Amino acid sequence: PEASNGFHADVVRSEGTLVSLQAQGSEQAQAYEGLLRRAGALRVSILPAEDTVSFHRLYVRRDGKLRPATWDEAFAAIAEQLRMATPGHVAAIAGDLADCESMFALKSLMQAIGSPNIDCRQDGASYDISSRALYVMNSGIAGIEQADAIVLIGTNPRHEGTLVNARIRKRWMRGGCRVGLIGAAVDLSYPYRHIGDSPAAIKALAEGKHEFSAILKNAKKPMVIVGAGALARTDGAAIHAATRGLAEAYNMLQPDWNGFNVLQLAASRVGGIDLGFVPQANGLATNGILQAAEQGKLDFLWLLGADEIDISRLGKTFVVYQGHHGDAGAHRADVILPGAAYTEKNAIYVNTEGRPQLGQQAVFPPGEAKEDWTIIRAVSEVIGKTLPFNSLAELRARMLEAAPALAKIGKIDNPSAAMPGLAQPVDYSGLSSQPFTSAIKNFYMTDPISRASETMALCTEQITRHATAEAAE
Repeated sequence: PEASNGFHADVVRSEGTLVSLQAQGSEQAQAYEGLLRRAGALRVSILPAEDTVSFHRLYVRRDGKLRPATWDEAFAAIAEQLRMATPGHVAAIAGDLADCESMFALKSLMQAIGSPNIDCRQDGASYDISSRALYVMNSGIAGIEQADAIVLIGTNPRHEGTLVNARIRKRWMRGGCRVGLIGAAVDLSYPYRHIGDSPAAIKALAEGKHEFSAILKNAKKPMVIVGAGALARTDGAAIHAATRGLAEAYNMLQPDWNGFNVLQLAASRVGGIDLGFVPQANGLATNGILQAAEQGKLDFLWLLGADEIDISRLGKTFVVYQGHHGDAGAHRADVILPGAAYTEKNAIYVNTEGRPQLGQQAVFPPGEAKEDWTIIRAVSEVIGKTLPFNSLAELRARMLEAAPALAKIGKIDNPSAAMPGLAQPVDYSGLSSQPFTSAIKNFYMTDPISRASETMALCTEQITRHATAEAAE
């Protein structure tokens, strides 16, 4: 699109993937804001009137209210709190849109402070991540077209992964592929056999007690796709183990084929786990961090764009929110540090296949906002824990040494890569009888950016109005 004031944005796509977005023009920042306004992605706040903030600048809470501040004032407030905090009572949670460089920098800062309490899984998921093959989509999205039997567990790919769903439909239309679903019965745009709506159906399928078991047994390249929402349940670890057992029982793990797949919902999840942004030795995971805050045992919490947690559980914990849109985490913050959105920085993200993708800066961050890793680096210097990198290149060199898989931009590991087998038979007693529910409540508002969008708000209003009218008929 080209704006009337001379701003020009070149958008290049390749097979449904955004390759580049380039902005040109002398008044690029102002035009960018106007373009985003029309696109419904303007940086706005949903805070109450007394706490309304613009994420172009910094804020520090004084006398119960967020007040504009300078970088020095914000850093001083953070440094003061960290001086008083016990390292074991300091924690950090990375949100769903965090980039790899920012998470690596924040993990490094927490390590320098001496805190083991970090997590990139703000949904509380806690399953086996000892191997990369246990948390990515091993078959790859394109690999769906090779499958001849597909089992979906606790996922609605039409909402959770539209490209994945399109591939499944394409494969079904070609013929010779059957689809089974364990979860809520929904319209996926293709027929499927509804195996059950609760985890008990996984056990029945694995034990050959359902008619779809014969289909899996006779398939040459069977595949299972388990949704991240299913793994975020309290019995998520048991569901993960049962799904692995299903993959082993029906020859989904072959020398040239790995049919075990996890459909991640968060853009930061795979990269965060790759980087080890999870509890370190004796550290607290997200649920443990929130529980400690509730009990008054957490002094300091850094939220890197984390907005999906229950902020009512944070108690009197001092909260730093670093992000680019006003959302739940910002509402609770004592210090707000304006970071850069994905279009405003050079950064690496990893998709659900485990494919590292390089995002390139299209425009500059507005106002006082800065690239996130630079903010964390600056804080480290102020508190006397200076991190050992001064440039993006130096940071990446250290990051890729820690997580070599991130260096393979645009590539995914060989799907035949070995996946550890289960150490013991599946224990189905840990599975809950509760049926699976949708991980996405509102398709049009799933993150801080879309929740701040006027356009998405209108979509939600129209859908809600339509659903209400249908229910009344």
